[in-house]
Amino acid sequence: MRAVVIGLAVTGASVCRALLARGASVTAVDDRGGEDVRRRAEDAGVELVEAPAEERLAELVAAADLVVVSPGVPASHPVFRTPTSGEVVSEVELASRWCRVPMVAVTGTNGKTTVVTLITRMLAESGRRTVAAGNIGLPLIDAVEGEADVLVVEVSSFQLALTRSFRPQVAVWLNLSEDHLDWHPDVCHYAASKARIWANQRADDTAVVNAGDDIVMGWATTGDTRVASRLVTFGPGGDYRVEGGRLLGPEGADLMAVADMARALPHDVDNALAAWAAAAAAGATTAACADVLRDFAGLPHRVALVGESGGVRFYDDSKATTPASVLAALAGFDSVVLIAGGRNKGLDLSVLRGGADHLRAAVAIGESAAEVEAALAPAVPVRRAGSMAEAVRMAASEARPGDVVLLSPGCASFDWYRSYAERGYDFVRQVRGLAEETS
Repeated sequence: MRAVVIGLAVTGASVCRALLARGASVTAVDDRGGEDVRRRAEDAGVELVEAPAEERLAELVAAADLVVVSPGVPASHPVFRTPTSGEVVSEVELASRWCRVPMVAVTGTNGKTTVVTLITRMLAESGRRTVAAGNIGLPLIDAVEGEADVLVVEVSSFQLALTRSFRPQVAVWLNLSEDHLDWHPDVCHYAASKARIWANQRADDTAVVNAGDDIVMGWATTGDTRVASRLVTFGPGGDYRVEGGRLLGPEGADLMAVADMARALPHDVDNALAAWAAAAAAGATTAACADVLRDFAGLPHRVALVGESGGVRFYDDSKATTPASVLAALAGFDSVVLIAGGRNKGLDLSVLRGGADHLRAAVAIGESAAEVEAALAPAVPVRRAGSMAEAVRMAASEARPGDVVLLSPGCASFDWYRSYAERGYDFVRQVRGLAEETS
């Protein structure tokens, strides 16, 4: 078999090694090139073609039986408009064909990594050898070579769009809001890609769906994309829900008190319900799920408490790169000074106005500062900052005792930073510096 791998970062290198181990002839293509890429190609033992012209790429693709596109390759890449007689697939599609154990797959606009982490811990606490893979860090192509009893996989819309036979035994679609319109041509294409998470499921598989998200429920219950497997819902009116301050399961089973959860903001509860539903479908015990939720303190950069000064709490939610994720974070607090902005991904920031009732003020940052200001003013006082240090000081000056200062940008980080994590750590440094000065 002749294979071409597009993109030679971590996942691409893993794909090359896996294909070589199965006897394929492999050529890697990378548009950036450079010493790191050449070293990966040498380590993997594959031919590398750096930044080929479209004619050269067309020759390579035309001669290939299989083209594997890495997660970071943009939709504008010429590989997507190059004719080929072979397959063009994502890494998760290829890996799933070699997977020997059940998979639990999770997609959604927000909350994927947290829910994958919860499910993994719930299954591990239940005695199952469990590995988290996919967008959470470990490529699925590497995870399928291990000795796990079950794999919990975070999958993006990009990866799902290039699947054909990908079949998780438990498929979770958490939510949908406008995102990644710099990759997908429109929201419908984005949603249709997400819906592929259950496209190949069978009657004895399980689809876990958000009962509180009308769009997700619509894709699950109507038309050609409707679920053919067992449908389990979570959220208001769902099989897994909250009533009277308690988490309930199917047929009203009493699971645990919300107050016993280590984190119980509104989005934390939604994530807990989704994770419990999926973990239970994969064999987790009630006791294990409850124990995990009692101990789970959350993940970095996801509404994480990072400091307190003068009666004001500071939260890092740098992972929030869509307006919908900002609104979800705001719903957990009464009075917030919001730091928002960055590089817009082609999304409508005016929806931030829907969180104005929770805001005392806002500080706009980055390339989209003007858009953030236009979305919130005059309903909310808005100031602009030219750095994170300035933003933290401005936000602190606007806050009152009992308030929350929340970094929840609603945009990507790539105007000022290399990643949302770098942005979050800068926020933490500025908060700690401010606290030291104040004390």
